Amino acid sequence: MKPYSNTLRRIPTGVWVLGFVSMLMDISSEMIHSLLPQFMVTTLGTSVLAVGIIEGMAEATALIVKIFSGVLSDYIGKRKGLAVFGYALGTLTKPLFALASSTGIVLTARVLDRIGKGIRGAPRDALVADITPRHLWGAAFGLRQALDTAGAFLGPLLAVGLMLLWADDFRAVFWVAVIPGILAVSLLFFGIREPEQAKSGKRTNPIRRENLQRLNSSFWWVAAIGAIFMLARFSDAFLVLRGLQAGIPIALTPLVMVAMNVVYAVSAYPFGKLADRVNHARLLAFGLIVLIAADLVLAHSNHWSTILAGVALWGIHMGMTQGLLAAMVADTAPAGLRGTAYGIFNLMSGLTLLIASGLAGFIWDRFGAATTFYTAAAFCLFALAGLALQPARQYTQE
Repeated sequence: MKPYSNTLRRIPTGVWVLGFVSMLMDISSEMIHSLLPQFMVTTLGTSVLAVGIIEGMAEATALIVKIFSGVLSDYIGKRKGLAVFGYALGTLTKPLFALASSTGIVLTARVLDRIGKGIRGAPRDALVADITPRHLWGAAFGLRQALDTAGAFLGPLLAVGLMLLWADDFRAVFWVAVIPGILAVSLLFFGIREPEQAKSGKRTNPIRRENLQRLNSSFWWVAAIGAIFMLARFSDAFLVLRGLQAGIPIALTPLVMVAMNVVYAVSAYPFGKLADRVNHARLLAFGLIVLIAADLVLAHSNHWSTILAGVALWGIHMGMTQGLLAAMVADTAPAGLRGTAYGIFNLMSGLTLLIASGLAGFIWDRFGAATTFYTAAAFCLFALAGLALQPARQYTQE
């Protein structure tokens, strides 16, 4: 217990601030996103295929935009301003969901919201690496992810309470979601200062050929594995729809995301701390095995209790892999190109997420939910084969 608490004390205050900013914004976002698939299907009459395409386009947009914000943050040597702008844009889109009367408006709001996420994501992750000693990267990314994910289960929990209180009034809940977004922007603006080293030194264009050549084969392999992960793990919206299909009442379907994110939040920091001491490729492989188990459980049963068990396994997988992948990018990229590296990593992941979510929606509509999750399990096996082909020693912390 003592080493655990000592590690927490050594993590810089700025990482905690960024974690609480992420938590507040996730409360805001997940209050909406945990209800959005049901809102689109039941209120707007949207097909599951359309939900998959919208979710894929939105999340892919966020990941693709990160390359531009990451490159810009490296070029100007500043991270905070871009992060503040991204969080502010995300907050400003929240009222559009409450006002939406068509799928087109939801798509517009969702994409703009994810553009904000894309703008803030790479600079924020690079800032975590900038302010944290290298031997604590796994723990720092795990802590930020744990706080972020705490918001991801508090948001749906709050949404459930408000839906029960207000008799399934989606739009009223969407309006309330604006408040934690405003708090997140305020905390980031007033609560953190950039380290001096991020502001000094001569800057060159990060995407010049000679700079990109500094990203070695280890980084590109990490980026490729991250992309394959997205094929195996499509949008979380399909977990909510699986719960709805299992007979969970509309007002309670956000509890699916609560269950997933509680497990995710609890596991993210311990697994992040573990990543500072163990072989990275082996830990990724275990994470994929857990995801295969989750897919098989979700494919096999329609009972709500079994669905929640599968969702919990999904959350363990997220806790094992998300902070680890972020630490692996930091570990394989030069300090002056971290923003660009996170941008490239997320560009590749975004493109495959778009494909994966659209494919998942098509398979769901054509062949059913079970086939969708069996297909995801097959992609996991493909990712495991990729891990087996790469020497693991490159991804163990020195």
